[in-house]
Amino acid sequence: MSIIVTDKGFKLLLGKEQEFVGIETLFQGVESPINLDLPNDQDPSVIQPCFCWIKIIRIPFPNFSDGRGFSLATRLRQLGYEGVLRAQGHIIADQYNQARQSGFDEIEIDEMLAKRQPESHWLKQAQKRTLSYQKRLLKVA
Repeated sequence: MSIIVTDKGFKLLLGKEQEFVGIETLFQGVESPINLDLPNDQDPSVIQPCFCWIKIIRIPFPNFSDGRGFSLATRLRQLGYEGVLRAQGHIIADQYNQARQSGFDEIEIDEMLAKRQPESHWLKQAQKRTLSYQKRLLKVA
């Protein structure tokens, strides 16, 4: 079972929140909003015309050293995606702020990681969240 991490803590992943489709399904046509699994090497501009049909985009982090998902999340936000962005996989509590600054709303982790890094670790990181260096400069100016 998966656990969703947000600024408010842990939430168990249930029901339709677990149902995701691939890009092929999106391009075949859909009749209602979907949850999309987007590979971390995908060009996000390809799905931009379909943003209105996507409720959640889930981006995988297959291992700890693969940070392409951060860049992809930033690019999706730049293209105008306003739905939920979810990072999935090998993200640790220390990366929570980077994920949020990149545009992610939530992180999906497995039970094993949740036991090693309990909710209190993630909440501590959420409380530390600050503006980026560039945003602090703009706020002062």
